[in-house]
Amino acid sequence: MTTISSTTILRSRNLAKPDKVLSTLLLRYPRFIHAEFMTHRVMTRNAASSRAIPIKKLIQDVVDNPVVPLFWGKNQPGMQAGEECTSEVGVRNVHLDYDEENTFGRTHDLVSREAAWLEARAHAVEAAQAFADAGYHKQIVNRLLEPFAHITVLVSSTEWENFLELRDDPAAEPHIQVLAREIRKCLEDESTIQDLKPGEWHLPFITPEELASTKRGSPTDPLMFPGHDVIQLSAARCASTSFKTVDGFDMTFEKAEEIFDKLVTSKPIHASPFEHVAEADAFYADKSRWATPQQHGNFVGFRQYRHML
Repeated sequence: MTTISSTTILRSRNLAKPDKVLSTLLLRYPRFIHAEFMTHRVMTRNAASSRAIPIKKLIQDVVDNPVVPLFWGKNQPGMQAGEECTSEVGVRNVHLDYDEENTFGRTHDLVSREAAWLEARAHAVEAAQAFADAGYHKQIVNRLLEPFAHITVLVSSTEWENFLELRDDPAAEPHIQVLAREIRKCLEDESTIQDLKPGEWHLPFITPEELASTKRGSPTDPLMFPGHDVIQLSAARCASTSFKTVDGFDMTFEKAEEIFDKLVTSKPIHASPFEHVAEADAFYADKSRWATPQQHGNFVGFRQYRHML
């Protein structure tokens, strides 16, 4: 059922100014709160797209792991429900049996809130399959499934305070409260942070073995001058978030080069995945300024690879 999770992918502290930590997290949460998450502009995000995920794959994800509300608010004025509602709901019951034949049986019942929600999910799956059978594109069909779908989001930021203050709060929407608390757990775990000197790189989804095997400028400090191939691999794996329903970012160097080339040669360029890859900037304490703040983007203390292209 409903999944709300935050997993640390990579966290890096800039030793030039140790209060600046760049955290890359992989989130999974109900798609219906994604719009609220997107209001926080100091975050770099790449999210699974309904336009990119195959219909069959998204239907199966909604069947196997549907979003079901964690809090069933009772109707009242205002944006926030103060108490839960337990009333039964009268809806047409579709007993979802999603198999190779895509068969559905129908009855009519007054059912619990959970059962009614899943019946609505069954209607959506039935309609989505009908549109797919009629030849409609996934950018249309998958919209029917979004209320019951999760979204996978890769997010990187150095500035989390405002998000946590607003969303880990009793007045926030209940599901985003849970997400904020899961993110807070990741950010409070100091053991996940690597220390970077200015010039060293934050490379999400890159293993030490991959880093050691790539072409690079420094044999003693692979994070100082990582080869272009490992930068491409990191950026391509970040980009792959857009077409995945769950995590899993295995990718060869050859495939990464292909994806990288498509991103940089497209018109307009698709550059957002390159924001997660970043270099620790130098800080001039005597002047209280960073060496290249114009390349930080929405980070502080880290030069986004996007702004180096």
